[in-house]
Amino acid sequence: MYSTLLKGKLHMARVTQAELWYDGSCAIDSDLVKLAGLREFEKIDIYNVDNGERFSTYVILAEAGSKTISMNGAAARRVQVGDRVIIAAYGQYAEADLADHAPKLVYLAEGNAVERTTNTIPVQVD
Repeated sequence: MYSTLLKGKLHMARVTQAELWYDGSCAIDSDLVKLAGLREFEKIDIYNVDNGERFSTYVILAEAGSKTISMNGAAARRVQVGDRVIIAAYGQYAEADLADHAPKLVYLAEGNAVERTTNTIPVQVD
């Protein structure tokens, strides 16, 4: 049996561009792609924190160091430049791999600068 688990995410990224007439995808600074353990053409889910939209697309690479997060094609209709989004990718893992699984979590600050990285999320306390 396989379980679907979070593989990597970019938390609170700011949308820098929205290009309606570009091939559908999400262009992400290639340094951020690598840091979050994502891959070019990988399916990703986008969660727009500012308007509640949730949609899927795929990764294309933007220039390293550019801090670009560009929603392209139909995805451009789900965001506004400046919106905060969570970009998440999931993977299928065998039971034997679950105990050692550690997602790559990248937390971003203003300007899509890396604030911190981790592979755990604290237990939520009321």
